[in-house]
Amino acid sequence: MSKQRKKNTQTKPSSDNVAQKTATKIGFLSNVRLHLIIIAALAAVLYANTLGCDYTWDDAIVITENDFTKSADFANIFTKDTFHGFFKQKKNLVAGGRYRPLTLAMFAVEYQITQSPFLGHLMNIFWYALTGIVLYLVLLKLINPERRDDLKLWFIPLVASLLFIAHPIHTEAVSNIKGRDEIITLLGGLAALYFALRAYYEKNNLWMLLSGMVFFLGLLAKENAITFLGVVPLAFYFFTKANFGQITKYMLPLVVAAAVFLVIRFSVLGADFGTTSTDLMNNPFMKVENGVWVEFTLAERLATIMFTLGKYLQLLIFPITLTHDYYPRQIGIMSFADWRVILSLLIYVGMAIYASICIPKRDVVAFGILFFLITLSIVSNIVFPIGTNMSERFMFMPSVGFVLVVAALLWRLANYFNKKEIASIADLKGIMAIVGVILILFSIKTIHRNLAWKDNFTLFSTDIKTSNNSAKLLNAMGGELTTRAILPENKNRKDAMLTEAIGYLKKAVEIHPTYANAYLLLGNAHNYSRQYEPAIEYYKKSEQYKSNYKEAMNNAAVTYREAAISFLEEKKNVNKIEPYLQEALRGFERTQQLYPDYPNLNENIGMVHRILGRYHGEIRQDANEALIHLERARKYDPNDTETLRLMSLCYGISKQTDKMIATLEKLIQQQPDRGILYLNLATAYAEKGDLQKAEQLRQKAYQLQPNLRR
Repeated sequence: MSKQRKKNTQTKPSSDNVAQKTATKIGFLSNVRLHLIIIAALAAVLYANTLGCDYTWDDAIVITENDFTKSADFANIFTKDTFHGFFKQKKNLVAGGRYRPLTLAMFAVEYQITQSPFLGHLMNIFWYALTGIVLYLVLLKLINPERRDDLKLWFIPLVASLLFIAHPIHTEAVSNIKGRDEIITLLGGLAALYFALRAYYEKNNLWMLLSGMVFFLGLLAKENAITFLGVVPLAFYFFTKANFGQITKYMLPLVVAAAVFLVIRFSVLGADFGTTSTDLMNNPFMKVENGVWVEFTLAERLATIMFTLGKYLQLLIFPITLTHDYYPRQIGIMSFADWRVILSLLIYVGMAIYASICIPKRDVVAFGILFFLITLSIVSNIVFPIGTNMSERFMFMPSVGFVLVVAALLWRLANYFNKKEIASIADLKGIMAIVGVILILFSIKTIHRNLAWKDNFTLFSTDIKTSNNSAKLLNAMGGELTTRAILPENKNRKDAMLTEAIGYLKKAVEIHPTYANAYLLLGNAHNYSRQYEPAIEYYKKSEQYKSNYKEAMNNAAVTYREAAISFLEEKKNVNKIEPYLQEALRGFERTQQLYPDYPNLNENIGMVHRILGRYHGEIRQDANEALIHLERARKYDPNDTETLRLMSLCYGISKQTDKMIATLEKLIQQQPDRGILYLNLATAYAEKGDLQKAEQLRQKAYQLQPNLRR
């Protein structure tokens, strides 16, 4: 009996021994807390170099030039189109409008704390790290809800989450502060799935309520969260034993949240999804035929979409060459004769077939494929047009499916290489080395890519090397160079920078021959180069393609005026001076009529009349006509000192001595330290016969400006 008892005690392991063996077998792969720390730390390390970056690209639309954000006008943020505060227009600025108030509200709060971009970048890193953490917890809840000591069940969630955090394709969403809408949307969707799973496993309705709430927040960040209405039931089917009724129950909070969101959205933006744009910058599926814009043929449209879908896969697998811009014609007009289109089609058909076949098997790879396809659908241009060919930030949500597939395939590869059942972490050395290499390469690329987001000039000058056939980026690069060329620090490089800008802008209009903004910028660049006549022609073209384009009207008027000043100063083309000034006057007055709030119009109109006064006084020697224009100039800008000076000279020439004295005395009140004014006033008093007063004023003039003594 004693022998038997001894035998039993030897063969029955204690719970401590089981835990010890499990820990030895699994190792760090089962340390959830460590995993969460690693994920958060990796996100922080990879994006730490964005903390010194400026506002860039679309940050102007939602932050730095958005009136609602800058003033923390939450009432308008939640009751207007997201772009309203930037464009100052009530209508939807893109087809169907955009209603994404949550991140705008976040930006508004941060902007009140500090106008420095540092806080915005810091918060992006925080939300990105949190998204990685929630992704890991979701995958763990899906694949290993009972925390069993199966290496596969720990390996896939951890590897997928690390690949997600390190993937360079996410740099646009994280490095650009505006990209937070992508982060919060995915975070809301993943958190909704996590809380729904907890509600299912723990039978606690509080988790259901939280599921609906976070999903609603995700929708308020960006409409793309709606795709989780397909993802969540699919996740329940693949990874739980829930029946149809149970899945319906746990989906109910999400459906209610989506319904409430849509009601609010339609009440703010209306139910009109808008008509398809005929502007190439808002509809990439347009081309010019016989000088007229027409839509792509159905075959061209589908082939181009298929090409971009293949491009997404290439960027996910080999994220070597990244850019923020894929506008026309960076993605050209494709056809099904192109092997890349056919290859993309075959891959997607293969993915769909595999996923369909493996649905009954509840295969992890099939779920990852379906996650990818469902979340990709809304940005694919297949369901509805999105206004551009593609964008790397659009892969932020679908990439979850991609990294899940990669992690599952890496596990299968480990099984293949191991030739036997994987019994311990030691059996994963080879595959973990592969994972490590991928993470290192991804991390290096991510850190390096972040540098491009330092500021607009760095971003544009970096990506123009890749997106050298994008009309939008060529236009942006030309505009940025033009703006920088006139800065004092670039005085010696001004001409070279303007020449380079003109080159980019001319290529932009070759690609997009009716690109009004590019013609406007060409006008600006030529104006700054003192090439006035070409500048005027470009402004005319700009307005030709965009009716009543206020910037084109105003800038053309400025150019007419600047050309006239140049002719007047250099005493050449004098016969053009008055016609040019009259054109300038018409341009400013037309702008004022159409856009009364446009800045500096009164000053500009007054300046034209002042120059007309100078022209009639200096060139035409007609003091009376000069005074007519100078009086008009004074009405628009009563305190302009140059107008008063010219008026005093005209009064002197026309022997209106009292008016000359009154004008000079008013001028001296504004500029009491200018000796020449006292000298001119002395001349006036001498003309009047008050020699004593004249001598006093003359001495005052010499005291202020000794060089006036002859």
